Amino acid sequence: MKLESLHSRQWFKLICGASYQHLPAIRHLALIYTLAGADCIDMAPDPATIRAAREGIAAALEIDPNAIAPLVMVSFNDGEDPHFRKAFFDPQLCPSDCPRPCEKVCPTNAIKFSNDYIGITPNLCYGCGRCLPICPVQIIHTREQVYVPEDIFDLIINQQIDAIEIHTQPNRTKEFAAFWQRLSPIIPKLKLMAVSFPDCEDLREYLMSLLVGMQPQPRSLIWQTDGRPMSGDIGDGTTRAALQLGQKVLDFQLPLGFVQLAGGTNASTVSKLRQAAIPVAGVAYGSYARKIIMDFLEGLGEEIPDRLEEKSCVLWQAVAIAKKLVSQIKQS
Repeated sequence: MKLESLHSRQWFKLICGASYQHLPAIRHLALIYTLAGADCIDMAPDPATIRAAREGIAAALEIDPNAIAPLVMVSFNDGEDPHFRKAFFDPQLCPSDCPRPCEKVCPTNAIKFSNDYIGITPNLCYGCGRCLPICPVQIIHTREQVYVPEDIFDLIINQQIDAIEIHTQPNRTKEFAAFWQRLSPIIPKLKLMAVSFPDCEDLREYLMSLLVGMQPQPRSLIWQTDGRPMSGDIGDGTTRAALQLGQKVLDFQLPLGFVQLAGGTNASTVSKLRQAAIPVAGVAYGSYARKIIMDFLEGLGEEIPDRLEEKSCVLWQAVAIAKKLVSQIKQS
């Protein structure tokens, strides 16, 4: 049972991205990280995305019958949130002599200027926002991604979804409670609920107010400390905020739930956790975990089939890369 990893402080969660919907990549990531031993895979609450992840997990279990399927988690937000947005711009407004810094800074190559296409590929954009401040003429904007929780209730009843995460922001106690009530018919059927949040003043009071609104109570609960959102692939230093917020929430000694890091997590996170002796239950990896795999696959210089298992040598090289990251938290 994957939830045992929370109790043993060896929980590894892959974050595919609440707005990331590139289906071949989702399938690849689910396949690879299932074989690498991930405990949970978090994704957009979109049926096609969930289906792609489930296909990857199923393929992994066929390859290795001893592998254990990770929990499938989907993410929602109780209001405006940077994880639930897409960038967009009108290419006709781009100056002809623009150096196109947006294209260079995009971590998923969602922004393209080519003969075939100019603009942002929505399925590749996960809302990191790095393109927004560097546009010389400030023509890049964002649209909110809106997901309706009731649309995935049948998938939960049919056991295609095991867990739900709610992204919240400070001072949203009423909004959070209202959203929790929308989920109340299916919360008893879920193995796990998670709440993701950034740091703020009076954080303990805010989290305690969220607990009051958790009716019915979840079977298991994770507090996901979003130290520095969507930044793990930028550099090792981004993990400091994740560590600091994790320790802060542990010190609150909340009456319910496990504390799990996110936001700025990367290859140095677990070693720094050990050095600082911060006893969190686990770590979630998003942009960094995706980048190390996609950089490898895209760097091969050859076409990658939608069914990665058809290229066994490439698959196991990718699994080795993923396992190097997963094994850090598993070796405690």
